[in-house]
Amino acid sequence: MQCISPKGLHRIAYLEWGDPRNKDVLVCVHGLARSSRDFDELARALCGHFRVACPDLAGRGDSDRLADSALYVVPQYVSDMVTLIARLDAESVNWVGTSLGGLVGMALAAQAGSPIKRLVLNDVGPVIAKVALERIASYLGQTPAFNTMDEAEKYIRAVSAPFGPHTEAQWRFLTETFVRKDAQGKLRAHYDPRIADEYKRTLPASDIELWYLYDAIQCPTMVLRGAQSDLLSRETAQAMGSRGPKAKVVEIAGVGHAPTLLNPDQVAIVRDFLHGEAS
Repeated sequence: MQCISPKGLHRIAYLEWGDPRNKDVLVCVHGLARSSRDFDELARALCGHFRVACPDLAGRGDSDRLADSALYVVPQYVSDMVTLIARLDAESVNWVGTSLGGLVGMALAAQAGSPIKRLVLNDVGPVIAKVALERIASYLGQTPAFNTMDEAEKYIRAVSAPFGPHTEAQWRFLTETFVRKDAQGKLRAHYDPRIADEYKRTLPASDIELWYLYDAIQCPTMVLRGAQSDLLSRETAQAMGSRGPKAKVVEIAGVGHAPTLLNPDQVAIVRDFLHGEAS
């Protein structure tokens, strides 16, 4: 689909699962340096009940890279997702957002007349820890080249260690969906390395606080927190359960930032929340 920014038009790619006539729509949005493919397992499990749309945010996966790296910010992503919802011809949607995808969902859900009717925030909330932002900045935008998928997987296992335990097949999946072959046949990250420019330029001196957005949300909300997360503290997650939309808070043991939603138990948590609230 075609979207607009202050610097012109760009195209956003998305994967769609399920019956295109289904009016019960689920939008799943990935984290900062990931892609739509992260939701393959979740979409496969839920597409019998929902029409599932999984976009690649601008500069990721199969979507266009933006002309100006300063536009790799939440307001542009929100604009693009509003266009996606219009493209789907959906009056309302359910939303699952991991990390950055959750921030985009939170910003959209806070708007008057928001189309989001149920919201899942995967390891993100209105207080974003500076220490986690700095950890991500340490590798974001680097463009290492790999000769083999095994080399790429070793890198993914290192930078994605907070994802927690995964099977051999799951690590290979997380790797294969992260890299693309360049013109020289080398494997490189799928995203525009310039995403790091604005991210690093705006690194805060302290934690980011967005309670004004969270407190404006009125739809049923669930928060998933990796028990070892360095981005979403237990204190913040608990506060999210008592103010604003009074989210249902679920902590996942053995995981940091962020749960990948590949494991059946994590998929079941999301499925049960969405189905339960729909009844």
